[in-house]
Amino acid sequence: MALIAGPTASGKSALAVALAKSLKKGIVVNADASQVYADLRILSARPTDAEMAGIPHRLFGHIDAAEAHNAVRWADEARGVIAEARAAGQIPILVGGTGLHMRTLLYGIAPVPEIDPDIREAVRALPVADAHAALAAADPDAAARLNPADTTRVARALEVVRSTGRTLADWQRAIAGGITDEIALAPLILLPPREWLRDRCDARLVQMFDHGAIEEVEALLARNLDPDLPAMRAIGVPQIAGHLRGEISRAGALEQTQAATRQYAKRQYTWFRNQPPADWPRHPESLNNESINQLAIILRDRLLTG
Repeated sequence: MALIAGPTASGKSALAVALAKSLKKGIVVNADASQVYADLRILSARPTDAEMAGIPHRLFGHIDAAEAHNAVRWADEARGVIAEARAAGQIPILVGGTGLHMRTLLYGIAPVPEIDPDIREAVRALPVADAHAALAAADPDAAARLNPADTTRVARALEVVRSTGRTLADWQRAIAGGITDEIALAPLILLPPREWLRDRCDARLVQMFDHGAIEEVEALLARNLDPDLPAMRAIGVPQIAGHLRGEISRAGALEQTQAATRQYAKRQYTWFRNQPPADWPRHPESLNNESINQLAIILRDRLLTG
């Protein structure tokens, strides 16, 4: 199985299609949290029919925006798609920019039960200092390990121990479900120059705004969905919603969406530079048609030679 990962707008989709064509039996499997939503075709940069170029694509646009999709559900779906592809003699090409999804599929995840909503609400309402003090009493090891000012991680550790009676570390020792022992993986991380990536993000958003992104959000808002759903919080949706409500101009919505996308790409860049195993190849150059074809051949040869 191939894996092509990296920040948004780094050229992953084009490389995946080129690799699938080179293999002649490749199937592209989405690993991007936003591209699963049917309602976010434009803002998620989901590949068009022309960009798919006749190559089978799976787990793209198969979820309604009214549903809260997540990494665990995606990993279950991806395992099924990968098994089907391999049984049919196809080579899965995992492509995306959501590191948590990939990590969950490859290495598994701690089977933490759903957190009691009342406990979650109470914990999240605490000032971080109070939450850390409560964590020190309930899970001293976690409190000692975590930065007392890390609101998100402190709250997560506290809500887990309060809701389940077990510490987060205890749950993490029960991690299961990864597929790394079942597959031969040929990974590639795209980490192009940051300035090139920023320019691509900005230019792509201009095209999105000019070719249906505003109408896409207008249709989404007409459904009156819960604003806390992941699709409603996707980059571009709140910004364009503000424009449609008359709160900001179209230019302002574009500028805000570009800024949010650049920040997201920066976080992805940092994650993919530091989190995957050190022996996963990193490609530090920008992509063009020639380099895409060259990388596709390199990946193909790695896959076919094992």
